Amino acid sequence: MTPERLRAILAGLQAQTGLSVAGAHLIKFTNNAVFRLPKVSAVARIAGSETMAKRVNKVVRVAGWLEDEGVAAVQLLRGVPQPVVVDGLLVTVWQDIEGPGRPPTGEDLAKILKVFHRLLPPDGGLPGWAPIEEIRQRLDDPEGVSADDVAFLRAQCDEIEAALANVSFELPQGPIHGDAFMGNLITSPTGPVICDFDSTCIGPREWDLTPLAVGKLRFNYARDAYSELIGCYGFDVMKWPGFAVLRRVRELKLVASVVPVLASNPAIREQWKHRLSTYRSGDQTTRWSTYSSTT
Repeated sequence: MTPERLRAILAGLQAQTGLSVAGAHLIKFTNNAVFRLPKVSAVARIAGSETMAKRVNKVVRVAGWLEDEGVAAVQLLRGVPQPVVVDGLLVTVWQDIEGPGRPPTGEDLAKILKVFHRLLPPDGGLPGWAPIEEIRQRLDDPEGVSADDVAFLRAQCDEIEAALANVSFELPQGPIHGDAFMGNLITSPTGPVICDFDSTCIGPREWDLTPLAVGKLRFNYARDAYSELIGCYGFDVMKWPGFAVLRRVRELKLVASVVPVLASNPAIREQWKHRLSTYRSGDQTTRWSTYSSTT
């Protein structure tokens, strides 16, 4: 996933679809490489690893379901068969709706989640919540990670999976976004919309409230989005007895998520090493930073 290969993928996308990639610029690169295509008011999302590629067809199906249900979510670009296969990589193309508007708040996320959590599953269903399996899949595809670090993270998967088996959830289960944090809200002229459906599944609603709770504990965000979230949603997951286990799951995911792309995206390695070292030492107070997501 070198810059040269990404540009070649964009050229292939243009050849196959007729969409102009002139002026394309990278706006995010962690697990997926995301380019804005200004000439066609679109965003191209290139699955950055085998793990992410396995989810693309589900993402396409979920996007159509959410559009049909009227959820405030990003939408696929019409008229383009999805996904597009270019040089063995899967590419999805989305309508570019980002524009002037007020910054999203935790209340905005809560409102979207309340709608999301009332939905019935789409035709064909959704996979069951399996966060540890998801993390293990990332560890099956490491780039530039020592065998010792991978072994440690695998052992953490086993330990946390055993702890999860003893958690009693309070909220009803159903469709969840699966990665509901502020970085997955996009500002648009008509209000914030949610994106990134890689982790959408049937699972505990507590999980959709956990990312902002962990964000409050681990990151120095200027805004207390978590308090805004629970004020609107009406459930404080941090006061729920199972939160300590879900926090461990979320933090392990925040460490392991980029393991498949560390060599492709060296800009994130320093922060990854910081997260791993503090997580490994059991330090729950040291703050983390967001990954530098472009290269």
